[in-house]
Amino acid sequence: MYYILVYDVNVNRVVKMLKIVREYLNHVQNSVFEGELTDAQLEELKYKITELMNEEEDSVIIYCVGSKRWSNREVLGVEKNSADNFV
Repeated sequence: MYYILVYDVNVNRVVKMLKIVREYLNHVQNSVFEGELTDAQLEELKYKITELMNEEEDSVIIYCVGSKRWSNREVLGVEKNSADNFV
């Protein structure tokens, strides 16, 4: 499945969250990631995120798009980190 993940976490956890999510998804913008994950990878990622985050301060949203082919993506302005650059 293809996922889009966005987060808003306390500044004390931003670098750690970035490192965790980068292990699984392509970094698109500051706190926005996208990419393909298996069910097992998604569960592992969610486990690592919940271990790090403070549920009373932080927010993580994961959108399941299904497939990149079926997503309708439009970029306005400069596309900073295109996932299409990966081979």
